[in-house]
Amino acid sequence: MNVVKIAESTGTSRHHVAKVMQRLVKSGYLVSHRGPRGGFELKKKPEEISFLEIYETIEGTIEINTCPMDKTTCPFDQCILNNVTSKMSEEFREYMKNQTVDKFLKG
Repeated sequence: MNVVKIAESTGTSRHHVAKVMQRLVKSGYLVSHRGPRGGFELKKKPEEISFLEIYETIEGTIEINTCPMDKTTCPFDQCILNNVTSKMSEEFREYMKNQTVDKFLKG
């Protein structure tokens, strides 16, 4: 599939899609083919690619912080959010780690 088709089907900018796809090529997840019949294809097997790898390649490493305010010491006696942000980050990271491209393709 090429950048134009991906951008149209996702309703996003083709320039943004091109940058993301090139980042995935550089990281070894995709192969890029130039020309009028060019596009991208997976370089690895779908079962070898987790959503976490793709996400962190594009967005950067998921940081698990204990405080959403980035404080080392809480100004309260206990966290008013009950550490929900770190729990959510950990659950999101674990979910993404367990999801692979082949699972998505199979539905």
